[in-house]
Amino acid sequence: MNKEEMSVRIFKALGHPIRYKIVKFLYDGPKCVCELNEDVWFSQANLSQHLKILKGAGILSCEKVGMNMYYRLSSDEIKNIIDNVDKFVMSFIDNSK
Repeated sequence: MNKEEMSVRIFKALGHPIRYKIVKFLYDGPKCVCELNEDVWFSQANLSQHLKILKGAGILSCEKVGMNMYYRLSSDEIKNIIDNVDKFVMSFIDNSK
C-alpha cells in the first residue's frame, strides 16, 4: 500500500460518526472495550467492526490485560489530525455566517 492509499484509508476510517466518536473518547488514554461499549451504545459485534476498521487503518492499537481488551490511539498524531479538522470546521462555520 502506498502513501496515498494509506492516507485515504485513514480518512475513510475517521469518516464514520461512530469511529470519530470512538477516537475522541480515547483522547485521554486507553479504554477497555466495556467502557467503549457503554459510550457508543451499540452491540458488541457492531463495536468490534468499528474497532477493527480503526485498528486496520493504524489509528488504534490494543492490548489484552487479564480478561479485558484495551484500545488506545496508536499515536498522538491522530489527535493532531482530528484537532486540525475541528479547527477547520469552526473556521468554516465562522466564515459562513
